[in-house]
Amino acid sequence: MVYYLEAFRDGRFQRTVFGTALISALITQIQVVAWTYHYSDQKSYSWNASRRFCQTYFTDLVAIQNKNEIAYLNEFLPFYPEYYWIGIRKINNVWTWVGTNKTLTKEAENWAENEPNNKRNQQDCVEIYIKRTFSPGKWNDEPCMKRKRALCYQASCKPFSCNQHGECIETIGNYTCSCYPGFYGPECEYAIECKELDFSPGNMHMTCSHPLGNFSYQSRCNFNCTEGHKLNGASTLECLASGEWTAEIPECSVTECPTLKSPERGNMNCLREDVHPSSCSFSCEEGFRLKGEEVVWCTASGTWTAPVPLCEAITCDLLESPAHGSLNCSSSLTEFQYNSRCSFQCAEGFVLKGAETIECDMSGTWTAPAPVCHAKQCQDLSAPIKGHMTCSHPFGNFMYQSSCIFTCEEGFVLHGPQELHCLDTGHWTSPPPLCDAITCKPLLMPEEGIVTCVHPFGDSSYKSTCQFSCNDGFSLIGSDKLHCTVSGHWTADPPTCQAIKCPPLIAPPQGMLQCSGAHGNLGYNSTCDFSCKRGLMLMGAQRLKCTASGSWTMPPPYCKAIKCPVLDDPEWGSRECSYNQGDSRDNSICHFTCDKGFVLKGSDSVQCLTSGQWTAPPPTCEVAKCPELTPHKPVLMNCSHPLGKFSYESTCIFYCPEGQVLNSSPELKCQAEGNWSKKMPTCQVNSLSIQEALTYFGGAVASASSLVIGGSILALLRKRFRQKDDGKRPLSPRSVMGTPGVFTNVAFDSAT
Repeated sequence: MVYYLEAFRDGRFQRTVFGTALISALITQIQVVAWTYHYSDQKSYSWNASRRFCQTYFTDLVAIQNKNEIAYLNEFLPFYPEYYWIGIRKINNVWTWVGTNKTLTKEAENWAENEPNNKRNQQDCVEIYIKRTFSPGKWNDEPCMKRKRALCYQASCKPFSCNQHGECIETIGNYTCSCYPGFYGPECEYAIECKELDFSPGNMHMTCSHPLGNFSYQSRCNFNCTEGHKLNGASTLECLASGEWTAEIPECSVTECPTLKSPERGNMNCLREDVHPSSCSFSCEEGFRLKGEEVVWCTASGTWTAPVPLCEAITCDLLESPAHGSLNCSSSLTEFQYNSRCSFQCAEGFVLKGAETIECDMSGTWTAPAPVCHAKQCQDLSAPIKGHMTCSHPFGNFMYQSSCIFTCEEGFVLHGPQELHCLDTGHWTSPPPLCDAITCKPLLMPEEGIVTCVHPFGDSSYKSTCQFSCNDGFSLIGSDKLHCTVSGHWTADPPTCQAIKCPPLIAPPQGMLQCSGAHGNLGYNSTCDFSCKRGLMLMGAQRLKCTASGSWTMPPPYCKAIKCPVLDDPEWGSRECSYNQGDSRDNSICHFTCDKGFVLKGSDSVQCLTSGQWTAPPPTCEVAKCPELTPHKPVLMNCSHPLGKFSYESTCIFYCPEGQVLNSSPELKCQAEGNWSKKMPTCQVNSLSIQEALTYFGGAVASASSLVIGGSILALLRKRFRQKDDGKRPLSPRSVMGTPGVFTNVAFDSAT
């Protein structure tokens, strides 16, 4: 066989053939293709890097199995001063072959002298000395980080080696198979054979399985008998690694069942003997019943289908005294047997529910279910509104001897007994209580006020709330909101409504004050009347009223001396008064007179009243009027009116047409008394000489001119004398004719 070493250089393998050898094997070994060793001749690695190198390109770091292998490696590997890493490492402080994870045994150790020594600590990896001067092929522990050559191997054993019927063992240049028991051959390819089984079919059947060949190692045969027969011997035989069966071939014999006996107080009737398939039937005496199967059969396995039944006395279920009651039974044989009779009673406060008496019948059942004693039921109770109820029920909810305790929430008081008990009559000791709200004293509506209340639990009771307010003009004295508390008292005394007061008033100087009111002289709606002494006048409101805002309707008045308006002299007249200049007080009197030719219109005297007014308006002076003149035709008339038409000092000139003459004076004047100075003239025919006529006419013209001029001057002087400017212009010296036959002064007439 050829085996060799390979060196790994620059990513390539360099093969060196060292020689040939022929390896002989035992019967369980075979000559095979050799495994190979490999090493890195260009680079050195740490132990971990060396292992990765080997696992990448080969199998693993070399695992040395014997000293021949060590000698072989020392002979053929080249020398490197850093030496080679091998597949041993300290794991958990134990030297271990890393490829197989097996502990290094004492027999397999090949340490150099005084090794391993863990000289500088952490010397957990192993190197092999190759071609060293001393200790060649020996091992030494070294730190794993040191760089050395990687010594690898390529395994020869494969997963299918030895047909999986043996262990593949690597050797230098080959591998051998160590076969498991039951196999033989170079590759463990043959199974050990057992003697073929031979039997008569008859009443027995055989079924075999041969996983490795007919009647070979691990072959298995199962045996069974026909119905009515039983197997004597092992039911399964197996071929062992020794080539022998585990037992002899079994045999089949006829099945027999055990002999049966009649049950006590019963009878048995069987068909055929106690062999398959015989049967036996059973019955019992009167008063007893069969317990078990009435018919049993002898089976092919030699057993009866059921045990022999028993005849037992017919009994009913055991009875017990009901809770809170008693039981009384009578029986001729044993208790609760057929024809037994039982009666029931209940204790006080309980009532029987069910039959009072029951009997045990032929079927072993009671004629009725056992009765029970139920506590007498009282009416269900519930907690009162705004209250709580705590109950104990020894015999069920609200039944005999149940007791309930009642309490009320805050603000409520219990009305009725605090605790009730359910009596044996089914009634409570008294009606259930109620929780009534604690009440406060009823509140009255304040005078001149309003109260609005909310009563969630009844009038004037716990948590009632009352809101107070007052009518206009009144203010609330006290809390505006009261609450009824748990103590039965309001949070404060009821408030009152007090009339709003206005500021005090005082009588004005020289005056008087008088007040009155339903709520006091200064309270809301009070009135105060003011007055002044005689001769004084009240300035301001005579009556003040106190309003809802606490203020008077007006500021207080005061007294002022009464003064009437100052009077002036009437135009064309004069006055005389009893007061000093500008001081027209109460009771002052003024007398009035008019100038000549003027008439007083109104009262000739006035008096100042307490109201500050005169008893009458001041009078005026009007010019005296004369009757209006209307001349009779053919008389012509020309008048001047300095003070008004046909008034005092009016002057009228009369003349007649040519050929006629006046029969009296041609001039009439209006007198101060309102009369003309003379009667109005008329015209009459009269023959005159030319000289007389001219003389007469000239005299008339001269007289008329004199009258006009004289009247105008007189009027102007009178006005200036009075030093009054009444807005009238002086008489125009020029007169125009108005109504035919009447002479008028236009300027004067328009002014008046």
